[in-house]
Amino acid sequence: MIVKNAEPFYLPGGSTGCLLIHGFTGAPTEMRPLGDFLARKGYSVLGIRLTGHGTDITDMNRSTWTDWSNSVLDGWNLLRPITDRIVIIGLSMGGALALYHSSFLPAAGVVSLSTPFQVEPSLKLSLLPLLSIFLPYAEKGKSDWQDPKAVESHFSYDRYPTRAVLQLKRLLEAMQKALPGISIPALLMHAQKDKGVPLINLERIYERIGTDKSLITRIVLENSGHVVTRDLEKELVFNSIDDFIQSLPDPAA
Repeated sequence: MIVKNAEPFYLPGGSTGCLLIHGFTGAPTEMRPLGDFLARKGYSVLGIRLTGHGTDITDMNRSTWTDWSNSVLDGWNLLRPITDRIVIIGLSMGGALALYHSSFLPAAGVVSLSTPFQVEPSLKLSLLPLLSIFLPYAEKGKSDWQDPKAVESHFSYDRYPTRAVLQLKRLLEAMQKALPGISIPALLMHAQKDKGVPLINLERIYERIGTDKSLITRIVLENSGHVVTRDLEKELVFNSIDDFIQSLPDPAA
């Protein structure tokens, strides 16, 4: 059963589609304010729910990164017949999925928010295949929310499923290999105060993405935590995404 308020959503609109992808252990809830904003701007918006998310945490430890990829492809195939073009927009792991899929899907543009380039190497990570057998879940660290009110209506699992962390690592490795093959316009946004995914990840992605640098926009947020779609600077995030979409070439031209 899907947790209340963690459901996927579709908001019908115009010929430009926006495919929204939430993050690791999160749910479509974290993308809904952005989705509502984009719908008011006239876009057709689909906020997908990734396999194993928004239900029960045990479901995540049974999920693979290819399951998450297939969730994105399902969303793409739902949105494609009713739009002329699609912009893929992802937060955190959703950003990694957005970048990965934009290397081979005919998207008009890609938006990467708070996206990790890699799971940082550590002794614990190297031992995780063994540890995950005995330690199925790991506690999350202290939150980096700058807007405490946003936490009240936010949904995510309260722990990290350790087997799923291994799948996240594999997804990021696939994304790294795909980055040079991306050629479409890209918007990369990240927060300076992001404690979970440090700002250096934006630069690592920027350096390796194949898109011509003149077609890449980088924005660093000064007063947001990791979930930039719901934190203090969300309006700046939303308007920047709208500006980016408006700047894309008209498919009819």
